[in-house]
Amino acid sequence: MSDADGLHSAAPSRPAGEGAPSRPAGEGAPSRPAGEGAPSRPAGQAAPSRPAGGLTIGFSAALEQFGPAEAVALAAYAEQHGFSGTTASDHFQPWVPQQGSSSFVWNVLTAIAERTTGDFGPGVTAPTFRQHPALVAQASATLGLMYPGRHWLGIGAGEALSEHIVGQYWPEAPERINRMFEAVEVIQKLFASGIRHRDVKHDGRYFKLESTRLWSMPETAPEILIAAGGPVTARRAGKTADGLVTTGAPVDKLGPLLERFAEGRRESGRSPETATKVLQLHLSWAPTDEEAVHNALTEWPNGGMHFPKADLRSPWEFEQLAKMVRPEDFEGRLLISSDPEVHRAAIQRYADLGFDRIYLHNVGRNQREWVDVFGRDVLPKVTR
Repeated sequence: MSDADGLHSAAPSRPAGEGAPSRPAGEGAPSRPAGEGAPSRPAGQAAPSRPAGGLTIGFSAALEQFGPAEAVALAAYAEQHGFSGTTASDHFQPWVPQQGSSSFVWNVLTAIAERTTGDFGPGVTAPTFRQHPALVAQASATLGLMYPGRHWLGIGAGEALSEHIVGQYWPEAPERINRMFEAVEVIQKLFASGIRHRDVKHDGRYFKLESTRLWSMPETAPEILIAAGGPVTARRAGKTADGLVTTGAPVDKLGPLLERFAEGRRESGRSPETATKVLQLHLSWAPTDEEAVHNALTEWPNGGMHFPKADLRSPWEFEQLAKMVRPEDFEGRLLISSDPEVHRAAIQRYADLGFDRIYLHNVGRNQREWVDVFGRDVLPKVTR
């Protein structure tokens, strides 16, 4: 798992008919009241995290695989075919050289927001080494102000692949997780500073912040969703954040993870029912099983690596390890099938666990073909 300046310029050029805008041709973005981006709801009223009683299934824009203009067009195309919401990956490098891209997520998210109407956020960003949490807070607050009620902030501990590039010491996992939670504390302080119009400071173990505030801030802070793959981090996320992000895994593993998150919510005096629970689901669909297997092995071999990957530093290292990945290594981690019904049943099992938003990433390059099939044959049949 794993950022956009406030651009209101024209969308990137694209081939005729591809990823067409959702509003009529020639019509500009909807006008906003004075004080650009002012929320349309009363001050202090929380933004709805999802449609009442509903499940949303969104599109995962893999910026490791697609250039920024293509990723934006794909997000718009997915929304036109029934997907609701977009998450975009935040990496400085792709996992393997074959993937071939890694654009700056904040710029891409702004363009996606201009072309779509659903929720959106980074899935996930790491405000720990490459980016200071103050800058992440400012970027997120700006998107929240520009697109009221739509933006959420996904946060993770990061991997050496993208974070080591600034040359700092790369610590063990416990320290990386502690840094992540302190970064969340800094971001929460800054969100509160913008809402209350008061300066804040921070003098922690890993981060310092001199007296300042966010001067551009929506009336309601963006949701903070923390990425967790283990029970201890899930429980801390329940105590700290507005929601949880995790990736596809066997149901018997994710059930206990959600329960630990719920325990943390209860310990913090908050109801687990009001928290947002997000799943990022990697899959491989193609017209034939052979093509689906080929796509997984070629485009997303990292999904079949059964060992911790957070300490690897180069796409070329991943490429060497990818030579050992076999189709059976994806079992329980990435569903490979040409049958839409098989994918629907798998998504339904995750929905039944209680996830509120599920973002799908098809690992192949056949994105539009996949969106067409899933928009017609899969998404309408998944229920809550």
